[in-house]
Amino acid sequence: MSTTVPTVALTSPAGAAADRGIPILGFGTWQLSGDSARESVRTALEIGYRHLDTATWYDNETEVGVAIRESGIPREEIFVTTKLPPTHADRAIETLEASLRQLGTDYVDLWLIHWPIDDEASPQTWQELLDAQGAGKARAVGVSNYSPSQVDELIDATGVAPAVNQIPWSPWQYDEKQLAHSRERGVALEGYSPFRGSELDDPVLGAIAQSHGVTASQVILRWHVEHGVVVIPKSATPERIATNFDIWGFALTPDEVMRINALAESR
Repeated sequence: MSTTVPTVALTSPAGAAADRGIPILGFGTWQLSGDSARESVRTALEIGYRHLDTATWYDNETEVGVAIRESGIPREEIFVTTKLPPTHADRAIETLEASLRQLGTDYVDLWLIHWPIDDEASPQTWQELLDAQGAGKARAVGVSNYSPSQVDELIDATGVAPAVNQIPWSPWQYDEKQLAHSRERGVALEGYSPFRGSELDDPVLGAIAQSHGVTASQVILRWHVEHGVVVIPKSATPERIATNFDIWGFALTPDEVMRINALAESR
């Protein structure tokens, strides 16, 4: 496909390696391993995805790297995210260098702290990510599964906001205050497990999907896009990988977005 996926701007501290926008739709690789991971990533790249999300904990960085090289797509055209396990906080740079070797690249486009370390924000570890960015090993750095108050703690300690906070996000997890908090601080919100946190047979989604001639899953992904929230659906099924990418031929109306937002009230 020749579809160009819209991007969300990322912030950078002064003097850091130049970054670029993050494609608003990416391909998640959690629970994909071995040949399934390599083949699924290859399929995603062939379909048109240019944003891949992996992590040290996923144990599939090697397969992701192989798929990138096999695709023939220039490395600079693919946005690659990986994540630092909190259990590796005492050897953060060493862990990143291992990720780079497995991915077969000199840098990642985004490096995240995968979870708060011992349930704490850990500004010291955050500073190590900033140092890695300054050294050009990560074009942008951020966090995952952080609360708004933990994000603020990092900003207060270092003066630098995470470029991204990757959290569980779906219509049923919609939080207007957290979205506003992120925007006010220049933090791009990225949602994972968009379907796992949803009820795909909900009648509101069904009616909206029917009106556009699409699936409930496509409505959920398009809802993320309408909010400017990055989303990374995962699948090992080629047909679903393609369906998840095919969300550019329709748009939700403001009323439809509001109806979907309201699903969070049923939690």
